[in-house]
Amino acid sequence: MKVIVVGAGIFGASTAYHLSKKGAEVIVVDQFHEGQATAAGAGIVCPWVTSSEDEDWFRLAKAGACYYPSLVAQLKEDGETNLGYRLVGALAVSEDDEKLDYIQQRGNKCRAEIPEVGEVRRLSAKEARNLFPPLKEGLKAVYVEGAARVDGRLLRDALKRGAEKHGAIFYTGEAFLERGNNKITGVRVNGELLTADTVVVAAGAWAPELLAPFGITLKVEPQRGQIVHLKLPDQDTSNWPVILPQSSHYLVSFDDSRVVVGATREIGAGFDYRVTAAGLKEVLDEALHVAPGLASSTLHEVRIGFRPAGPDILPLFGPVPSIQGLIIANGLGASGLTMGPYIGSLVARLALGERLELDITPYAPLRFALPVE
Repeated sequence: MKVIVVGAGIFGASTAYHLSKKGAEVIVVDQFHEGQATAAGAGIVCPWVTSSEDEDWFRLAKAGACYYPSLVAQLKEDGETNLGYRLVGALAVSEDDEKLDYIQQRGNKCRAEIPEVGEVRRLSAKEARNLFPPLKEGLKAVYVEGAARVDGRLLRDALKRGAEKHGAIFYTGEAFLERGNNKITGVRVNGELLTADTVVVAAGAWAPELLAPFGITLKVEPQRGQIVHLKLPDQDTSNWPVILPQSSHYLVSFDDSRVVVGATREIGAGFDYRVTAAGLKEVLDEALHVAPGLASSTLHEVRIGFRPAGPDILPLFGPVPSIQGLIIANGLGASGLTMGPYIGSLVARLALGERLELDITPYAPLRFALPVE
């Protein structure tokens, strides 16, 4: 079985890794655009206290978070250990006791069904600051033991190397799909025709342009995210928990005295790969409001990523009914590093014709392109 994966972000890299482990002949093609979402993402793995009520979303987010220990073990067997992955816990912070009561109730309800959630308990403002010293005084928290963080770049690169160790081949260049009648036949890259039994399009926000020549309308657009990396010299940040304010912003720490704060969610900016004054101000204002102790940190870098955002929060993945051998894997939005590695394993099974236990109908990639009856 020969499979071509177009796109080497977290979705494509995971798909290629799982395909190659199963013995498929795998080729991965990527143009390496500026602004790939995986390279910019913070890497928070904590769906346990989400405010989303969407059961189809949570089903995948839960499975994605629970899959990480297995994936880490698989990569370790392949000699890949530098993933930036660690269970560090999370603090959902607020000055509002009622909000924290609600978060704690959701967390405990989730824990009753999912042991991986771990301990869920209230912390005083002092206890919260002991775990994350830069926090604002007076901010209380709900501690969630089973939260993790992961470095998207490191994980993606480990998956790529793992895939190569199992025989995958990587091409750099722009891919053009090739089709004969109602069947995909392969891709053309750098003037070379590469044939395949199945093609997986995991090209993120750039996928609609790739699919358009075949009359396929994929409802995905780039959502620009600007994310700031701060350095705290001489501070050991390796075990600091993820900070989840009651907004779309966050703070996540890594081993190298670094705290990542973000992020903007900008629709309508297209592929404008720039740090903007407004975006930088938004991110820093939100971060310093929650953690004023970061005010003296060093601005290390600002990353920009274009999240592939669909019309709702559900991913878009599965076969294209009108074209045999074509599978789309897209639309992860802000959930890429939570769900991407796990769904990549599902897409690999789809490509090989294996039966899934999960009903993927809610995630049909062209569900928004269907005519209204």
